[in-house]
Amino acid sequence: MNVEFASGSVRLRGALYLPEETPGDSRTRLPRPGVIVIHDVWGLYDPYHRAAERLARAGFVALALNLYSRGEVPGTPADMPAVMRFLHRLPDRRVLSDIAAAVAWLGSRPEVAGRKIGLTGFCMGGKYACLAAARCAGLSAVVSWYGLLHADAIDESNPEHAKDALADLAIPLLALFGAEDAFIPLAEVEELRAKAASRGLPLETVVYTGAGHAF
Repeated sequence: MNVEFASGSVRLRGALYLPEETPGDSRTRLPRPGVIVIHDVWGLYDPYHRAAERLARAGFVALALNLYSRGEVPGTPADMPAVMRFLHRLPDRRVLSDIAAAVAWLGSRPEVAGRKIGLTGFCMGGKYACLAAARCAGLSAVVSWYGLLHADAIDESNPEHAKDALADLAIPLLALFGAEDAFIPLAEVEELRAKAASRGLPLETVVYTGAGHAF
């Protein structure tokens, strides 16, 4: 179902997917834990609706969140430099505020009713999954798929690198990467892995041999 909720003075949009309840089976009875799905730079389109549907079939209440509810347009694959400029201008603090609003809204829904909430994100959404794992209250676990770890520059829009924010990680994070990813050098992944090991962070990284970006 399509849903809307407030983030400050703005109405955010998304799609809520509910697990099917089986009569007589207490394992499928609502309320259930929730999961928020964060899309890539291209926005909320079919793959992320399908991901939320799969999570619902697995027994979770899944919210596919539209981070472009204000009408943002990232551009097209024909002009990737413009897309990367758009990505850099997207204000991290505002995005994290929107994610925090989604966590609070989903947790208040009767279908979740205060159960645990997780989050998963892909590419740009993977970056925000990492940042949210370190900066957003109310999450219990996070999975990042090929999340961008390093901002082009530190400025008002990007006040910190995702890999640096993870120094404050206090909840389990599973970070998945492709060994052939042109956007995320393996050296950054190894740096993240070493930092997690030295500091005892609840972070697991997995690198898939032969996989590029958006595998």
